[in-house]
Amino acid sequence: MRSRQLWFSEPYRVEIRETPLREPAENELLVQSECSAISAGTEMLVYRGQLPTDISLDASLASLQGAATYPLQYGYACVGRVKRLGAAVDAGWLHKRVFSFQPHASHFIAAPDQLLTVPDDIEPEAAVFLANMETAVNLVLDGNPALGEKALVLGQGVVGLLLSGVLARFPLAKLYALDGLAERRASALRLGVSQAFDPANETQIASLKQALRLPVQLPATAGSGADLVYEVSGAPEALNLAIDLCAYSGRIVIGSWYGGKAGAVRLGGAAHRHRIQFIGSQVSTIAPALSGRWDKQRRFDLAWDMIRALRPRRLISHRAVLGQAGNIYRLLDRTPEQALQAIFIY
Repeated sequence: MRSRQLWFSEPYRVEIRETPLREPAENELLVQSECSAISAGTEMLVYRGQLPTDISLDASLASLQGAATYPLQYGYACVGRVKRLGAAVDAGWLHKRVFSFQPHASHFIAAPDQLLTVPDDIEPEAAVFLANMETAVNLVLDGNPALGEKALVLGQGVVGLLLSGVLARFPLAKLYALDGLAERRASALRLGVSQAFDPANETQIASLKQALRLPVQLPATAGSGADLVYEVSGAPEALNLAIDLCAYSGRIVIGSWYGGKAGAVRLGGAAHRHRIQFIGSQVSTIAPALSGRWDKQRRFDLAWDMIRALRPRRLISHRAVLGQAGNIYRLLDRTPEQALQAIFIY
């Protein structure tokens, strides 16, 4: 058995390698991939060489334990069928459709605890959104939106759109979205946000501030600003806009992973005087305050429900075979406005 694998060989270069796969050990399974999703925000850090080198790719995933040094495999949203079982694996696994946090490859070996069974009513191209939907659910749990609050999502990539779609189901007073790409703003409106704005357009930002009843100077008045702001744009400098739009004692949830990128964040003005709370949200773990009632299985169950509700398959803009990976990553790097969600088909 040979596996076709995507490798990031150096910044701005990918290659496809055919690698022999060993037989599964007695407690392992062989999975044949059907499709896998590119997580553009994170994978662009890998593609551009912007990963920090002093931490593992993902300490919580067995498939991504290595350091961020080239050449490397990456990816964490793969759906496939179990094709072969080790001697000690329950026979019920055979032919099951499964999701796994695996790098892009046509076949892979995994242990049963690295696999999640895909519900029968969810198609493979919807199931590949599980990782990003789990992130969106975790962001909502960490932000804890309340009845009648005004919420704002900076960044409408796939995670931002899924987050906006989930938040749109809450009884918020208003839900605003910001993104520099018109098609993403249109997608946000279709998912239920109240209004969508271009953060680079001064006139639109002035309109948003007016809608939020933000005063020109300090101090802010009661009810002005966004109670809850999510930063999922992947741009560190977006935190300054988040601060500008946040209410007194409001919450800014940072869901972006900036990799090795850094930005100057203004913490000396409104961020300080307005007692703004900064909340780091990372999906690898459950927030300590929730861990007595929530575990990963409960969060996965909710993510499947949100996939059913939001039907994210409609966000797929590009389907490609693995051999076209170089073209897809160049597209995402140079002309991101032309793509939303790209997936590989095996």
